[in-house]
Amino acid sequence: MPTSTSEQAQLAERARVSIQNSGLVQREVARHIGLDETKLSKSLAGTRRFRPSELTDLADVTGVTVNWLMSGSDQTQGVSAPPPSRILPTRHPENSDQAQKRRKIIESAWWLLARRGYSSVRIADIAHACGVSTASVHYYFSTKREIFAEVLRYSVKLAFDRQIAELHAITEPVSRLKRLIELQLPAGERGRAEWSIWLQTWAYVAVDDCGKENHAQGYRRWIQTVEDAIVFGQQAGVFAEVPAADLAIELTSLVDGLGIKVLTGMLTSDQMHDHIESFIDRNIVRAQGSTQ
Repeated sequence: MPTSTSEQAQLAERARVSIQNSGLVQREVARHIGLDETKLSKSLAGTRRFRPSELTDLADVTGVTVNWLMSGSDQTQGVSAPPPSRILPTRHPENSDQAQKRRKIIESAWWLLARRGYSSVRIADIAHACGVSTASVHYYFSTKREIFAEVLRYSVKLAFDRQIAELHAITEPVSRLKRLIELQLPAGERGRAEWSIWLQTWAYVAVDDCGKENHAQGYRRWIQTVEDAIVFGQQAGVFAEVPAADLAIELTSLVDGLGIKVLTGMLTSDQMHDHIESFIDRNIVRAQGSTQ
């Protein structure tokens, strides 16, 4: 999070720009992110700091990334590996009204596909959820598969936004790694929905080459973020001197397997969290007095 007065002022300016470009008025933005309008006004004036969750919600509503709000770029290196632009939501040369409608279609489709599954959702269902005609949806997206590809990009953005908003303030390596993993748990309605999209994507690319590269790029970003957090701890001397790439593969594979068990009702998200923390403590955190 910004620490200096000038950084805070720059964030506030970019937040104002994001709202102006979104086609929404400030009152609507405050309602969408569940924030009192007076508090939002103070944050936009630079006299109140945005909380991490507020930044994440603001980025979601206005269609920018948290990284852009904080740094002015989607690609700045930080605590979370930046996604290639092609795996973030596609940007189009359109006015704010069109951009707002496109975001509404994707968010509505995201929830429907997560809750009901790809095969059970029709374009007409997405149109109904948005309060528009089927033709209006087709104006922005030719096929349901195209919508699903954009929904996956939206999921990548959600994860990236959470990580950027939260992890900058955590400088202790063990806490940072554990919080990074915790941010990705299938906990709560939104967390389970995000996992549902990823699980459906895995099933799809397992039997169809179409979409494999987008999925692979999104997943590589996640592994790289975990690996970077492990390297950070190794450089601080608190993580075991085991190849960070190997540890990242093992940890993300554990997260994947446990996440599937949560979605299928075999574990709770709290049990998943406990298993992962135990793995980190046993296999990644260097034992006190260890010289390895």
